[in-house]
Amino acid sequence: MNDTIASSSQTSAPEMQRFASLGLAAAADAIRGGEMTSEAYATALLRQARSHADLNAFITIDGDAVLEAAKNADKARSAGAEAPLLGVPIGVKDSYLTTGLPTSIGLDRLAHFIPTEDADAVRAIKEAGALVFGKNNLVEMSYGLTGHNERYGQVKNPRAHDRVTGGSSSGSAASVAAGIVPASLGGDTVGSIRVPASLCGVVGFKPTTGRWPRNGVAPISHTLDTTGVFARSVEDCILLDQVVTGEQAAEPVERDSNLTGARLAFAPRQFLGLVDSEVENRFREVVRRLQDAGAEVFEIDLGEDFNALIQTTTWGIFAHETQGAISEFLRLHNIPTTFEAIYEGLKPQLRQAWEHIVLPGGAGATSVEAYQTALNVSRPEIQRRLNRAFVTRGALAILQPTTPCTAPSIEEQGEFHIAGQEVSNLALANHTLSASSVGLPGISLPAGMSRAGLPIGLELDAPLASDRALLKLARQIEAVLGTQPPTL
Repeated sequence: MNDTIASSSQTSAPEMQRFASLGLAAAADAIRGGEMTSEAYATALLRQARSHADLNAFITIDGDAVLEAAKNADKARSAGAEAPLLGVPIGVKDSYLTTGLPTSIGLDRLAHFIPTEDADAVRAIKEAGALVFGKNNLVEMSYGLTGHNERYGQVKNPRAHDRVTGGSSSGSAASVAAGIVPASLGGDTVGSIRVPASLCGVVGFKPTTGRWPRNGVAPISHTLDTTGVFARSVEDCILLDQVVTGEQAAEPVERDSNLTGARLAFAPRQFLGLVDSEVENRFREVVRRLQDAGAEVFEIDLGEDFNALIQTTTWGIFAHETQGAISEFLRLHNIPTTFEAIYEGLKPQLRQAWEHIVLPGGAGATSVEAYQTALNVSRPEIQRRLNRAFVTRGALAILQPTTPCTAPSIEEQGEFHIAGQEVSNLALANHTLSASSVGLPGISLPAGMSRAGLPIGLELDAPLASDRALLKLARQIEAVLGTQPPTL
């Protein structure tokens, strides 16, 4: 990793810490208003990256390039530029193509592949004045939920270094939680933004599938893949959403904790059946706090077979589309490898998983008939059941604990216990699968800490294309619950 750090004799250690604690919107305002320079801010973040290098949150940081870009941003501001993200460094998951910076997708064989184009979302933040701070570590091919990478190292949770971050956007979550960057672009297919956001204590926003551009981002499933963002506040997610979608800014959303009139649903039978007691207790306390703030929170039942339905549907689509999605991506973007070569080079446990569920003829592969049933029968049925809450009963969102437990230990990430039951790490996505199955927007908010000091997340899932309403609601709920400061 090239992580050249430039010293700044004019910036004190307390100022460095203050810079590292800034959120995205606050940093953009401070640079635009002349309260700090992009160069001083970038210098502080590069130092923060060095002090947290043991987290393995980044695969690539070109410190010299970051500082040069920051100096150019300061010159642009002096000349009158007012771009919304001018001079603000942002992390980017290493599944996004980035001009001039390697894009490895977590693979050793692509360690030195340097694209000649930017993913559309990267282009959008650059056009808004942002700097690409570096490429975040991730699970190989975004295929995993804990943050383990054979080549680039296990990403460690900034809240407790012996714990996983969640995945696959592991480095993105860790870098925001550690104050290295104010925000990072990630990807979410079955929970790869919301799971690590929950385990690391940051905000993770998954837009409605298709709302944010996916071109230039290594895929898993064209039906389920979504690009999105990690940040320290909902305000920062609102700003990134406006930049990436190009939509006109909505009316300013006040940080108002009054939830009077907000109808919220939760499904205890589906989302509290297999959760650690501490997570359930915290969730029920959050529900009480939202009710005290004026919200009307009511219970729903999505059906005895709902969890089995979303598991079968979502994982079946996920695995069936992987080979075709990756092969097409490699071809379209002239990436110097093949699906077969990637498969042969995977770490043993992941290669075995692909052999079982991804390769045609694998013992666990989804047949064409089952895949069509998932798309044309099961997904509409899932949406119909969710609409009982959204349409029939007028819920703005469905609430649940984002993950059924706090971050498992790194040593036990293959198999661990939830509520006394041994599970695999796939269980970390038990609650995020619901929104993924039909493309709903979802957001994970910090909801407090366990007795051991580990973050607990609250997920809000909203109707299709109601992203702005979801973000407004999330900001109100955030005003009730508060945010989790970075680990400096």
